Amino acid sequence: METVTLDELDRALLHALQVDGRAPFRRIAEVLGVSDQTVARRYQRLRAAGVVRVIGRTSARLLGEVDWMTRIRCVPDAASAIAEALARRPDTSWVSLLSGGEIVCNTRSKARPDREELLLGKLPRTPRVLSVGAHYLLRTFVGGTVAWSGRTSALDADQVARLRGGAAGRADAGGGGAAGTPESAGVRAAAVRAAAGPVVPDGLDRALLAELAVDGRVPLAELAARTGAPEATVRRRLAALTGSGLLFFDVDVETRLLGFGIEAFCWLTVAPGKLAAVGRAMAEHPEAGFVAATTGPTNLVAGLVCRDVEAFYAYLTDRLGALEGVGALETAPVIRSVKRAGMIIR
Repeated sequence: METVTLDELDRALLHALQVDGRAPFRRIAEVLGVSDQTVARRYQRLRAAGVVRVIGRTSARLLGEVDWMTRIRCVPDAASAIAEALARRPDTSWVSLLSGGEIVCNTRSKARPDREELLLGKLPRTPRVLSVGAHYLLRTFVGGTVAWSGRTSALDADQVARLRGGAAGRADAGGGGAAGTPESAGVRAAAVRAAAGPVVPDGLDRALLAELAVDGRVPLAELAARTGAPEATVRRRLAALTGSGLLFFDVDVETRLLGFGIEAFCWLTVAPGKLAAVGRAMAEHPEAGFVAATTGPTNLVAGLVCRDVEAFYAYLTDRLGALEGVGALETAPVIRSVKRAGMIIR
């Protein structure tokens, strides 16, 4: 793989894409004060190197589904093979191999799943699996439509507003959140729409969502060609999907490019009355790439990124330790990301 480093323009581009994943390069170039050819060239280089992707994601709530955080403890020498098998499953969006023979993965199922639909139905019968636990993700504080602050600090408020203004005028605009924004218009629309019951995408919707899950910046003309639908129809469908909050766009980036050399998962036990406050506080920390409230013996899970071991220690003791309501925490370093944002990592 090509060795890639990010400069200030690259970081600004990543922030711009988080604000509007389908923003035309011309619009981004205007906001950044460079040529559209420069922006296109920068993005294509990062995309070709496999370190940055814009992806289309869906709201589990609007689909009548639930996201699960699953922890699997294995005999250590079997963990890698089991993690790779999990990564090949279509119902996993990311799979991480942790220290000590543990695997953590995200799965999605119907809100009232049959037992065999869940990993819980088969994993306990897998040889060399020691234990399996799966817990609902109840509320996400960082992740999904709420952008990780570690990649959304390059643009100022005026630049963000200009990008959002361009998105509002486009029929196929993305709905991802931005720095300092607890929820996007798409999230608010999703909350309203969810009250009416699950959305049932038709064949064209499913085809569009499948294409955008691989590459969120596929041009309209190409989406039309791949799905066999007229371009005007594709444009309307994208507008409807994003406007409802069912579809939003996210940026997947290698955290090492942003200067973070350590990745770890952290499970926290927080006093129930302080849970929302701790989640919101962690959402402001650049070290917290993912934070969600869960069911289970712990009630908050976080994916942490730190520059080095010393920074990791300082974050746990100084920042997390200072949050009122945190009673206990457990951490485990990530040894390898096996699948991320729906794509197997080779």
